[in-house]
Amino acid sequence: MLKKTGIALVVLALAGTGTYAALQYGSGTPALAQEAMGTMPPMPVPIAVMTPQSLRLWSTYSGRMNAVDFVELRPQVDGRIEEIKFADGDMVEKGDVLFVIEPGPFEATLEEAKAALDAAQSQYSLADRELKRAQGLIKTEAISQKTLDERRNAAKVAKNVLDGAQALVDKAQINVDRAYVKAPISGRISRPEITVGNLVQTGAAPVLATIVSQDGIYADFEVDEQTYMQRIHLQEKGKDGEAGIPVELVLSDGSKRVGKIKSFDNHIDTSTGTIRARAYFGNKDGVLLPGMFVTVRLASPMESDVLLLTDEAIGTDQDRKFVYIVDEHGQTAYREITPGASVDGQRVILKGLAAGDKVVTGGLVKIRPGMPVVDQNTTAPAAGEEHAEAEHDAEEQAQGGEAE
Repeated sequence: MLKKTGIALVVLALAGTGTYAALQYGSGTPALAQEAMGTMPPMPVPIAVMTPQSLRLWSTYSGRMNAVDFVELRPQVDGRIEEIKFADGDMVEKGDVLFVIEPGPFEATLEEAKAALDAAQSQYSLADRELKRAQGLIKTEAISQKTLDERRNAAKVAKNVLDGAQALVDKAQINVDRAYVKAPISGRISRPEITVGNLVQTGAAPVLATIVSQDGIYADFEVDEQTYMQRIHLQEKGKDGEAGIPVELVLSDGSKRVGKIKSFDNHIDTSTGTIRARAYFGNKDGVLLPGMFVTVRLASPMESDVLLLTDEAIGTDQDRKFVYIVDEHGQTAYREITPGASVDGQRVILKGLAAGDKVVTGGLVKIRPGMPVVDQNTTAPAAGEEHAEAEHDAEEQAQGGEAE
């Protein structure tokens, strides 16, 4: 009976000592925490060894689609709209007649100008013949020099009148052509903004319709200065180099399209710290429309070695990000890091870690600096576990002897 009571007191004393050490460890007192952890077995945790991976870094930007060619059709002559030769949303070709603006008055003016041209041509022909006759008669002194000068001047005036008449014909012909509003580009046309019978004037020219090209389309977005300088400007020289940078378009439904960089602007916007960029994407199916909101993914010009870490391995301490590394003694240590872009669910580590570092990748809420840990994926039992098993076996043997 006395032996059993003594054993019970020893067990209670050991339990009290372990509880006190655990409390002192949780209180954050370094010396006592170290003492307590010295008696604790290493905690199994997931551990990853930092290994550089070669890949392209992608950045994501918001963008808007803009047509490669966009035209607002406006009247260039005054008159009433007599005919509309397209339907809403039609595909039109360059040169197709779209609107007819009362061509009658302009055609009449053209005929009048042509008649004036014929009269001027006759006057000039007569004046020219008179000049040539005078030039022959002056040789025999049949006419005076004054007469020759008068006929030369008359021929010159007739030529000027002829040129003026020709200009009036050309102007009248232009107005006739403008009465037939034609498509300046090929593409998809909008609905007519003004219907048949309405009077249009060039002084306050309204928009008749708009046309956007369909073969290709631009995605306009803005790149921050740091990304431009580090990934693009310093690595790719000239327009040809920029065109080789991979770029993708992500639509609202999650589908992707591959394009190419068209250009970067010639200056940084001081108000936003960004530079305008433009990428070109094919659009033969007409799915992409001007004004559409899209997500643009821009890759670095070449692959580089980077360190990747899951978000679960990164802790937050106010405005700082940190990880727990495992030192050569198998204990955890606090390490502040600078994370970067996300790549397939992992975060690029820009600063704070090096190749070969061992990082705890899970269970950070249970970790404190200086704790002994072991990789939970290792198969060999930890030294603390072996010691605990030995104590357990010894206790079972003692209890067996008392029973005897």
